[in-house]
Amino acid sequence: MNETNPNPRNSHAFSELPLSPGMQATLQQLGYHTMTPIQAASLPITLAGHDLIAQAKTGSGKTAAFALPLLTRLNPRRFAVQAMVLCPTRELADQVTQEIRRLARSSDNIKIITLCGGSTMRPQIASLEHGAHIVVGTPGRIMDHLERGTLNLEALNALVFDEADRMLDMGFVDDIAFIAKHCPPDRQTLLFSATFPDGIAKLARKFQHNPKEVKLTEQHESGKIRQRYYEVNNENRLAAVATLLRHYRPVSTLAFCNTKQQCRALLEVLHAEGIQALTLNGDMEQRERDQVLIQFANRSCSVLVATDVAARGLDIAQLEAVINVDVTPDPEVHIHRIGRTGRADEDGWALNLCGPSDRHRVVSIAKATGTVPEWHELGELKIMDESPLVPPMVTLQILGGRKEKIRPGDVLGALTGDAGFTREQIGKITVTDFSTYVAVTQDIAREAVRRLSAGKVKGKTVKVRAL
Repeated sequence: MNETNPNPRNSHAFSELPLSPGMQATLQQLGYHTMTPIQAASLPITLAGHDLIAQAKTGSGKTAAFALPLLTRLNPRRFAVQAMVLCPTRELADQVTQEIRRLARSSDNIKIITLCGGSTMRPQIASLEHGAHIVVGTPGRIMDHLERGTLNLEALNALVFDEADRMLDMGFVDDIAFIAKHCPPDRQTLLFSATFPDGIAKLARKFQHNPKEVKLTEQHESGKIRQRYYEVNNENRLAAVATLLRHYRPVSTLAFCNTKQQCRALLEVLHAEGIQALTLNGDMEQRERDQVLIQFANRSCSVLVATDVAARGLDIAQLEAVINVDVTPDPEVHIHRIGRTGRADEDGWALNLCGPSDRHRVVSIAKATGTVPEWHELGELKIMDESPLVPPMVTLQILGGRKEKIRPGDVLGALTGDAGFTREQIGKITVTDFSTYVAVTQDIAREAVRRLSAGKVKGKTVKVRAL
């Protein structure tokens, strides 16, 4: 394997890449001017047709790093699956699909479909019958389609493993092997992973041909994430989370626990303290999970409590803080956890609670990241503002979604038109198959429910409730 260790500070312009004029124009329109370190290191390799193993965390610009070579090699006139992206979770698959669609917009006839569990098979089969160029999906559902004969990969020229380490953690290794066997052997294979456990090298040997390797030494921009360690006794650990929240007052916090039990216990403590918190766990049905993520992304819930397994594939914009309620024994997982805050131009806090038995874990994290832990006392935290920590938004659920042909513009029109609210009082609008979710500011939530229920969306009366 050839290893490149690029200097992340050496920025490059997208205009230097051998891309079509249409793609260059799209990149300009989308505001893609300078490549991120992972893009600058990997695109010259992938555009030249080589296989690649790349270390890249969520939020580093990796989607464009693999989408551009896929789109460049695509023949839009051939209605057959020419590229496939495997993702560990449905949330990540949805994000990847949206990003590839944005990049593909200069060729208006490129069809990209998402194949994930939790959605009915029939519409997916119909979409495949009409012909698709790129498929993005989770291993289980892709396997289902291959077994049924509804997905044909004979024309495939590129296969991408996104967040490969997470797919290994989730036990997808046999599924991946099954899928790879159905792909033509002369394809290009790109593997992106935030961490490099042994399984990744095995995966590469099995499915790649002389891959080039790109590992970025700089994990996060220093200064973006301010990290602090607080020593606690185990019996005070959960109460300490509420103390941190009251002192730092982040709008959105992701709190990591090492076990599902600890997540449930923390949720009870936070609710008793009047803090609006939700949890994610592996036992949830997809619809419940989607609802929790929408509320958190809408800034209508202050804290999301999760284990590493439950939080896989999450990419939440504007996350002010990550609290490690339990220190993870794996330094790479720690890096991945805290890298979810301090994105783009924002700063973030990474706050760590450490019991007496966690000291050796902190030492390994410091060694792996080349940092010196900054220790603080919980006793020095002053609660200057006694008012309750209230999220700025409330999420409303409207019964009716894509199946009823509802679009975000219909909901925005109903709220800013007949209901008389301003655009500034309305946040994100998410349309799913059967429901539509809209974030509104706290002060108008009750009135918005009343006016939407009394009015019409797309000419129909709808049922609305605040979550």
